[in-house]
Amino acid sequence: MSELDTERIARSYLLRVAEPPAPALADFVGEIGPVAAAERVRSAECPPKVRDETAARRAHDYAERDLERAEAGEARLVIPEDDEWPAWPLLSLAVAQSRGVSGVAPPLALWVRGPARLDEAVDQAIAIVGARAATGYGEHNAAEVGYHLASRGIPVFSGAAYGIDGAAHRGALSADGTTVALLGCGVDVGYPAQHATLLRSIAETGAVVSEYPPGTTPARHRFLVRNRLIAALTEGTVVVEAGRRSGARNTAATAGALGKVVMAMPGPVSSGMSAGCHALIREGEATLVTSVDEILETAGRFGAPGADPSKPRRRTDQLGPEALRVHDALSDRSARPVERIAAESGIPVERVRSLLPALELDGFAERGDTGWRRRAAKT
Repeated sequence: MSELDTERIARSYLLRVAEPPAPALADFVGEIGPVAAAERVRSAECPPKVRDETAARRAHDYAERDLERAEAGEARLVIPEDDEWPAWPLLSLAVAQSRGVSGVAPPLALWVRGPARLDEAVDQAIAIVGARAATGYGEHNAAEVGYHLASRGIPVFSGAAYGIDGAAHRGALSADGTTVALLGCGVDVGYPAQHATLLRSIAETGAVVSEYPPGTTPARHRFLVRNRLIAALTEGTVVVEAGRRSGARNTAATAGALGKVVMAMPGPVSSGMSAGCHALIREGEATLVTSVDEILETAGRFGAPGADPSKPRRRTDQLGPEALRVHDALSDRSARPVERIAAESGIPVERVRSLLPALELDGFAERGDTGWRRRAAKT
């Protein structure tokens, strides 16, 4: 057995014997390594705080069974020793913990179902969170934001719950983008049950992630613990709709404590489901955003830190290289067929066909009876 396999088994054991976030155990593993920590926990020869966190389950040595069960469900255990481990974004948890922030210990490992590599999925990722009992207004905005972020290559993270979370995931999936669901239960549990199909779709192209071992049932406290991972693994968190007391506000508060960007979308002043967003904005805990452009600008997606904010940006600066070439091949005056756009842009016809609808949704192109033309910018 390789050293990496031994470490994976040790971390699998430790994930089951302590309820996350288990700060004392996380520190103990950091000090002596996972293999030695697992041996000391099994024998109860560990510091008192670690013993308290693991006493109830230290005899639950199901590490290899959990790994086999995960493999059977096409899942894997990603550990800090793997190249795939998202070390940089998770460092924010360790830093916050060292500053005395409670409940933010980094995970010992993460169970992952889906082909997306975690180290790649977290790159420039944005979290979209909000109320489960969302309004039509909120779900529409979440789906739109999820779609347009994903269509620009920005991974969308959320919690797969009803309402805003589900709408955000669906929006990203409809754009054929990367979306990642963080769960408060095992990756094989399929909760909520009505989102089983959605979770399967996410796992086909993105990732379903949890620090809870296979078979772990959902519980309220686990969703609150899960929220720190949504905040940590992303560059910024957008609260689309939230009541005054909600899990989404908890995620936003955690993101702020981790030094991440927090944003909130306003809603009708008469809507209780937007009261939490309005409070975050009013209290200076979140930046008001109303569009994907504002989200990406606030999260620092465009331009280098310290760039002159007064310097005007062209509207097309947000487009990728291929989309910009297709946009330049459009005419202001007359519609052009896809084949001509492909010839002038040098982009294959099939790729042009996939880029044009996204340009239309972002307000750069419009479809006519005889083809496509450039849409004039609104003044």
